[in-house]
Amino acid sequence: MTSRESLLATLTPLLAAESRAEAPAAGVEADDLEQAVWLRLLERLRDDDAPERPADWLRRAVRAEARRARRAHLRERPYRGDPPHDAARTPESSALVSERRRALRAAVRRTPGHCPRLLTAMLHPDDPTYREIAGALGISQGSLGPMRSRCLGCLRRMLAAEVPGPDARGRVP
Repeated sequence: MTSRESLLATLTPLLAAESRAEAPAAGVEADDLEQAVWLRLLERLRDDDAPERPADWLRRAVRAEARRARRAHLRERPYRGDPPHDAARTPESSALVSERRRALRAAVRRTPGHCPRLLTAMLHPDDPTYREIAGALGISQGSLGPMRSRCLGCLRRMLAAEVPGPDARGRVP
C-alpha cells in the first residue's frame, strides 16, 4: 500500500465522523460535506502538497467547508416562479397561472415576423434544444440566439406596454 493509499484509509473514518458532526449545523448532508473535503484533499495530493498533520488539516477543512455551505445557504433565495406541478394548488392559484399562460401565448401570437414560431417552439413543454428548434424552423443554430434575443425584447416591450405603470404615489390606477 502506498503512502497516499494509507493516508486515505486512515482519514476515511475521521472524515466521516467530522462530516456527520458538522453537517447538521451547516444545513447540508454529511455526504456532501465529506465529498467536498475529499475533493480538496485529492487536489492537494495531485499537486504533491500533502498536509503535514493530516488529521488537523482534515478537521480544519471540514469546518471550512461547513462555513462555506452555511454562507451559501444564507445567500440562496427560493425561486418565485410558478409553483411546482405536484404542489397542492388552490383553485384561485390554478386559475391565475392558467390566465398568465393564456396572456403570454396571446402576446406571443402578436409578435412580428418569425417570432411567433420561434417563441412557440421555445415554450414547448418538451423543452427542445437549440439544435431541435433550429431544425424545426429551418434556420441555422448560430442565428437562433440573436433571433431569440430580438423576439424576447419585442415580447418584453409588448407586455410592458400592456401593464399600467404606478402613478405618482406608487399605486396602479
